[in-house]
This record gives sequence, C-alpha cells and structure tokens, in this order.
Amino acid sequence: MESCFSTTISSSSSPFSIFSIQGSSSNVGRKFSKSCMHPQLLSCQLPKPFLQLNGRPKYRLNQRRSAYLSSATYKDPISAEKQGWDLGRFFKTLYFFNGPPSPAKIVEFIIEKLSGSSPEESEKKMGTSDYVLVVGATGGVGRRVVNNLRKKGLPVKALVRNEEKARKMLGPDIELIVGDITKESTLVAQYFKGVKKVINAASVIIGPKEGDTPDRAKYSQGVKFFEPEIKGDSPEMVEYIGMKNLINAVRESVGLRTGKLLFGIEDQLSKELDWGALDDVVMGGVSESTFQIDRTGGEGGKPTGLFKGIVSTANNGGFTSIRTKNFSSPVDLKAYDGFELRLKGDGRRYKLIVRTSTDWDTVGYTASFDTIGGQWQSIRLPFSSLRPVFRARTVSDAPPFNPSNVVSFQLMFSKFEYDGKLNPTFVEGPFELPLSTIKAYIKDPITPRFVHVSSAGVTRPDRPGIDLSKQPPAVRLNKELDFVLTFKLKGEDLIRESGIPYTIVRPCALTEEPAGADLVFDQGDNITGKISREEIALICIAALESPYACDKTFEVKSVVPFSEPFTVDPENPPPEKDYNIYFQTLKDGITGKESLGQSAIAV
Repeated sequence: MESCFSTTISSSSSPFSIFSIQGSSSNVGRKFSKSCMHPQLLSCQLPKPFLQLNGRPKYRLNQRRSAYLSSATYKDPISAEKQGWDLGRFFKTLYFFNGPPSPAKIVEFIIEKLSGSSPEESEKKMGTSDYVLVVGATGGVGRRVVNNLRKKGLPVKALVRNEEKARKMLGPDIELIVGDITKESTLVAQYFKGVKKVINAASVIIGPKEGDTPDRAKYSQGVKFFEPEIKGDSPEMVEYIGMKNLINAVRESVGLRTGKLLFGIEDQLSKELDWGALDDVVMGGVSESTFQIDRTGGEGGKPTGLFKGIVSTANNGGFTSIRTKNFSSPVDLKAYDGFELRLKGDGRRYKLIVRTSTDWDTVGYTASFDTIGGQWQSIRLPFSSLRPVFRARTVSDAPPFNPSNVVSFQLMFSKFEYDGKLNPTFVEGPFELPLSTIKAYIKDPITPRFVHVSSAGVTRPDRPGIDLSKQPPAVRLNKELDFVLTFKLKGEDLIRESGIPYTIVRPCALTEEPAGADLVFDQGDNITGKISREEIALICIAALESPYACDKTFEVKSVVPFSEPFTVDPENPPPEKDYNIYFQTLKDGITGKESLGQSAIAV
C-alpha cells in the first residue's frame, strides 16, 4: 500500500508548476493514497511529554481530529473546544521542512552551536556597504571619479586589469576587483557583492599612430590633434561585448527598475517556490491550510497561487500559514527597498514573515498588512517596516533585517499580532487569499544605478544627409577606427534594454582642463565642442543621486570654444554646480537614433 507520506513532483509542463506542496489537498505536485483521505486519525497512547522541540514539551491530545480540509466547502461547525490533534500531520510538517533525521545534520547543528556567534550575531558584526563600482578606474575620467567619490566619503570599489598600476595610481588602500570586461570568466558575480551603483568609464583606447610621450601628452590633447588608431582590444570587444559582460556581472547586485520576481509569473518570467503548510498543529491546534495553484483564478484568467484553509481557536490554536523550504542559496536583495505582493484581498489582515537564518525556529522579520475584500491590489512592505519577531514577541535586541541573506518566506493568517495584541480582522472559519506574485521593488523616486560614459557622435556615422567634413575626427574616421562609434551605440542600447536604471553621458571632446566652465546639455546627438574630464567625473557622480537623470541620454560640452583655453584661479574657484538644474531639462526617449529613421545600424 502506498505510504500516506509519499510525495511526487508534478509532471505539469506549465511554467507555473509549483511542486512538493505539503499538506495540500490539490493534486498539484502531490498525491495521497485513498487511506490518507480518511477524515479521522487513529489515536495511540504515547508517554507525556512524547517530544520536545527547542526545550519545550509538546503534548498529544487524544480526541477526534478536525474535519479534513479539502477543496470542498467547509461544513463542520468551528468550535473552540478541545478537538483531536492530528499527530500524522504534525510529523508530516516536520518532515517536509526538515527532512528525515540524519547524523550529519545533528553533527552540523552541534558544531554550529559550539562555534560561537549565531547567524544573526554574525550579520550584526559584519555589516555591509553600498559600494560604487568604478569601471575603467585608471583612465582619465575613471581615476577622477574614484578621487571625487572618496572625497565625499563614499565606499568605492575599482574594477581594473592591472593591480600594480592601479595601486600606484589610486593608492594602496583602494578596494580593487581585478578583472577584464572583455573576458567574461574574470567577472565572477561574488566579486560584486555589495556593489549597488556603477560608473562605467571604460573605453576602447585610441592613440596616435606615430606614438606618444610617456605621459601621453598627445592623447591628452584629444583626437583632434593627431592621426588616431585603435590600441589594444577592438571596439567590438570593449564597447559591445565588454558592456554585455559587465551588465551580466552587476545586474543582480544593482537591481532592476521593475523589481526582482521572487514568486509567480510576470511577463515572460516565472519563479517557483516550494511551499508547505505550517499551521497551529505544531502547538496542538487543529487549524489547517493548503497552497494550491488556481490555473484560471488570477487577473485576466491567468494562473495564481491560492493560500486557503480553515482556522480554529480549538486547543488554544488560532493560526494557519504557508512557509517555503529554505532556498538552495540565500537571495541577495540589497539592491531593493522592500517586498511587493500582488494579491486579491478578503478584508483580513495577514502577515509576511521573512527569515535570514536557515535555522528552523528562529527570528522572523515580520510585517502585517490589511487587504481590501474582493479587489486585486499591490501591497508594498518596505524592508524598514519588518520587525524582528519570535513566537509573536518583538525581539528588541535582534539585528536589523539583512536583505542580502533572505532564505525563506512565510505567509500567515493569525488571531495574534505581536506582543499580546490581537488581529482585529480575525474570524474563525474558512478563508482564501489568491497570491499571484511576490517581488522585491526599488522605491520611488528611482535614481540611476548604472552611469555610463559614452561619446557624442555615436549616431552620426549612419545619419542620412550629414556633412562628414564638418564632424569631429571620430565621426569621419568611424570605419577606419573599426566602427568605434557604431559599437559604442550598440553598447548604449544594451544598457537601455537591460532593465537597470541608467544614465548615459555623451561628452564632446575630452580635455585636461579644470572643471568649472558653464555647460550646455543637449539631446539628439547634434552638438560639438569640448569638455573637461574632471567635469564629466562630477556629472557622473551627481547623476547617481538624481531621479531627473534616470533613464536619460544626453550630450554635454562647455561654452568655451576649442580655440580658447579654460583656466581657474585657485584663489577664486568657481562655485560648485547644482547639476540637477541641467538634469531637470532632460526628456525621456531622446537618443539621436530618431534621426536614423528605419535605416539599420550594421557593421
């Protein structure tokens, strides 16, 4: 005869299939023998106490079990009197979340407890910083970005190819990631943990054909003053393939504008979680819940998850919940600001519980939320609203919630709030809560997470009717320079399509002059002129904090013509600029590609 505890993985080909759903009466991902469907559990005599969890005895109540929960309408009356405790369901709950006992797990638990600090204490000691990653940190713009970020006291990491060169140029205490954007294997995702924002100043190297001085004096003058050629890696490798590799390396760390899907289906993405029922049976109660997939119960007839059950206060119970198994590896959500649940409310108050420790019985970071009956709604729960709770009591000395180490979720409907307070919407009986998605979100107003230094002129080589004789050398010589501007534009497109909040800065010809000149910001890729590398570094840093710069592409130059040098009196320096004044003038969707019409950009 088939065991009552057997589970099977669903063979459904649906991308929304969620398997191994403990305690579910649904046939999704689970099957029961006919004997398991019987509404009563045979009683047996056990010594009292028969089991201890975390030092607290659990007693068996030898009465009739509550009615078996199924998808049928609940008919039996709810009673607060003592009812039979389902011992089998209790053990199935333990088995689902913890698996069969093993000597290895016992040894691992003992070693962890003897080794000192708990995971929460370790989080408290470690702390994490929101780093700004500077790519191309030893270049003319990149090293200025590093220096100005450090002057502001911001934590910086530099991605460089040559560690020795970087130490000499940037100082011995700079945090380095040694890697090459043209070599994907060198960009290990773990290296970028803690990076929340990126300034990319990496660029293909263009130098004089006839060579340069040791201090690159000709290069510093600009391509206008020498016959140029590509030095080192090709524009395709640096500007396009390198950009693709860099985006893939930092995407998880810096976050996406539309958020990170953690459960459910959204657009073409799907995310499964292994949910199981965790009800008051663990403390002697008789409430019962399940998690099913309703294939047509979501918005627009789409699939949705369904948390449903029957809650009872019998045997001093009063809660039902579903909880995920611990994730195979912790989820890092440090790029985000909170959780967003898309659900259909029933007018009741629920709790979301998030754990950052793999321990079974540990602090859960908890937020309650109210729902509106009969309406699909989005519930946003900021990370800052999550309170550390253990067995319905606030843990005042617990470390703050660590979004970089999320290991499980739990959704609960309970009679109890926190610290002795009761849920004002609690009613015994059946309930249903359709839940279509759980996401992590970036709060408004969104600011850029990826600032890229490109170049003015990237759309001009393919622009119909343009007079190349009046254009800068890089535009005229695009083909001779291995299509450098064409690949820069392709790299820009990768950023715009990545989903990462971005700013693309297109400087005109770069100079070694100081910052401080009056500026012209423009869009559409039409202007020519010059601008200081120092000014570009300051613009990039300012863009990171400005919602007005988010998802914008623009060109910039100084008002000083090429023929006139720009200098600054050290005794009377120009005032610091408020770059937001310029950012506020920018518009969405203008890249200069509009002038290309339907013509394809190809090489």
